[in-house]
Amino acid sequence: MKVGVIGLGDMGSGLAKNLIANGFETHGLDLDPVRVAAFKDLGGQVLTDVRSMATACHVVFVMVMNGDQARSIILGPDGLALNMANGSAIILTATIQPHEAREIGKDMAGSGVHLIDTPVSGGFPGAQGGTLTMMAAAPVDVLDEFAPVMQAVSANIHRVGTAPGDGQTVKACLQSLIGAQFSATFEAAALAAKAGVSGQVLLDVFSTSSAGCGVVNNALEKIIDRQFEGTGSSIHTMHKDLTISMGLGEELGVPLHTAAAAMQLFHAGRTRYPDGDNWVCTRVIEDIIGAELHRDSAKKTRD
Repeated sequence: MKVGVIGLGDMGSGLAKNLIANGFETHGLDLDPVRVAAFKDLGGQVLTDVRSMATACHVVFVMVMNGDQARSIILGPDGLALNMANGSAIILTATIQPHEAREIGKDMAGSGVHLIDTPVSGGFPGAQGGTLTMMAAAPVDVLDEFAPVMQAVSANIHRVGTAPGDGQTVKACLQSLIGAQFSATFEAAALAAKAGVSGQVLLDVFSTSSAGCGVVNNALEKIIDRQFEGTGSSIHTMHKDLTISMGLGEELGVPLHTAAAAMQLFHAGRTRYPDGDNWVCTRVIEDIIGAELHRDSAKKTRD
């Protein structure tokens, strides 16, 4: 089975890496020549346009940034839906708005190409390690048929529905929670810094308490080691995801108080530090209080 990956960034490169490692002939497409070169070094076969991807592959992962990009790649005149063979599958791993996934699915009806709506969680480490969690939505027989491809990139495949949009809806709920966990961790780190608590002490306590979890522990590690860029978790992605969560809450009339607070903190972080990763939001609060949390100690930055 020939497999394609469109979008070879932090997440897509991990998909490609694990597909190749599991013996799939893997084709890749990206606009960034550096990413393309890295993919080629992994043993992937480079393609230069979507139509070529459609005709070469039986399965294509779409890992792009937003719904407009996904729609263009899937439904454009040279897109996947019009040019892939009957019985092929598009695996939509990008996180987009639920209604966008539903609309793509509706417009694909009759194409003979399956759409598996399965956003992922696990971030850069999960993508590179092949341990992503997938929230997969498609008919049962389709998920059964393409399970081997999905298992190559995921440690946990949850079947959350049968229709496009079902996967994106679950992802929006998940991101509302993760956003709140992030923002609470950033605030706690700043509070500790101002109080003079060392980062290592905070990490030791948090990670062995009932509050410890992968999200909190990883964020706090990055904060106390001052790793605010280049960790594979761009602040723009989480900001986009929280926008989707808030949009779903608005659509359904559900108040999302803590997600809204997280959204504002991420908005501030993205504005102040546009090249940063998620953890850089902590610096926004640190700038206000004049203290930083380091692994060895808290550091006063000004009086």
